[in-house]
Amino acid sequence: MSRVGKKPITIPSGVRVDITQTQIKVQGPKGQLVQDYDPSIKVSLKDGLITFERSSDDKRERALHGLYRALVNNMIIGVTQGYTKRLELVGVGYKVDSKGQVLEISIGYSHGVYFIVPKEVQVKTETVKGSNPSITLTSIDKQLLGQVAAKIKSIRGPEPYKGKGIRIIGEYIVRKAGKSAGKGKK
Repeated sequence: MSRVGKKPITIPSGVRVDITQTQIKVQGPKGQLVQDYDPSIKVSLKDGLITFERSSDDKRERALHGLYRALVNNMIIGVTQGYTKRLELVGVGYKVDSKGQVLEISIGYSHGVYFIVPKEVQVKTETVKGSNPSITLTSIDKQLLGQVAAKIKSIRGPEPYKGKGIRIIGEYIVRKAGKSAGKGKK
């Protein structure tokens, strides 16, 4: 049994949830999100609680049971609190600037990289002397926010020897010893 799928979701005040045959709409103070779901999972709304039930114990339905519960919970948190991800550019001469929804990133290539951020994600850049340039992404959609952060990070991911590149703040980078560390003195 899915432990995640069995837990009911409490709807906070100020949030409206509409459930149809194949869609769940969540509307709150920060915006509105829509999620399609498989009709084999029964979604019910009663007394301010959303519950999820599956029709059988098939492997696929067990997986979807917990998945849809987690997705709807993330939607409710998104429309009430929102989500934020911060990235930093580690490396000498690395710069970032935002003009509206376009990021201009200078990260050691022969040309600047331009990245268009979707309109559902708000972007803010910060460059403070003595610290690494940072990008702050904010959205109500957790899936989209993670996807945009991963795309930006993939432009130049952190390398294991010096740690240079774009990384999510707080992310642990496994570092490797260089070529000279493996050689013994003779």
